[in-house]
Amino acid sequence: MKGILGKKLGMTQVFTESGKLIPVTVIEVEPNVVTQIKTVEKDGYDAIQLGAVTIKEKSSNKPKMGHVAKANTAPKRFLKEIRGVNVNDYTLGQVISTDIFTKGEMVDVSGISKGKGFQGVIKRWNQSRGPMAHGSQYHRGVGSLGTLLPMHVLKGKKLPGHMGNVATTIQNLEVVSVDLENNVILIKGNVPGPKKSLVMIKTSVKNGEKVNDMENLITYEVIEEVANSEEATNEVIEETVEAQEEPQTEEVKAETETEE
Repeated sequence: MKGILGKKLGMTQVFTESGKLIPVTVIEVEPNVVTQIKTVEKDGYDAIQLGAVTIKEKSSNKPKMGHVAKANTAPKRFLKEIRGVNVNDYTLGQVISTDIFTKGEMVDVSGISKGKGFQGVIKRWNQSRGPMAHGSQYHRGVGSLGTLLPMHVLKGKKLPGHMGNVATTIQNLEVVSVDLENNVILIKGNVPGPKKSLVMIKTSVKNGEKVNDMENLITYEVIEEVANSEEATNEVIEETVEAQEEPQTEEVKAETETEE
């Protein structure tokens, strides 16, 4: 088990060399710092705590600064634990970057889903509406609230209420590409949460050992030869235009009049 904290930037699409289109989510991963290591002997379970997104000291407080000072790092905005890891592979203050994952790995992504406010049962629980004719008298209601004998609404009845803004995990997602230069991970499909929200990328619980064979993505590079040839072409065109705009000499004018 391994994991890292990142920020969801949004979605886009990429193309493979064979022409296949893949929708991906772009996740920006700043270097994470191991701020705490928990063991069974001391804390009752094995886990590591990761810190991400550095903040100013004036935006923190003394307890938080004292906590991260043990790892010899700056205050962090987000602190998250990952259980089930081999704590012997980590040291306090260790920096974890995007190279922890490779192309083709299967991961689980956790985050806070988008909040949708107060919604009815049709949108919240995907219930069906009633007939829309005027005599129906039932269109988008909640339906029957229970049987006669209990004389109260049964526990667990699906009713209107607050929708979204809950912890959500999407499993078995595929890592399409890892950009070490820009600290970006591309994950196939969608992940929970709005843009600029914090997400946790962890090894897949169900298919953690599986690594798929991914095709290379198409990359676009500017070729200097093409740029130089375009500049040379523009220069030739400019010289031609200037030559056409130059005034004719007296000999040329005389020859033109003789021909006429």
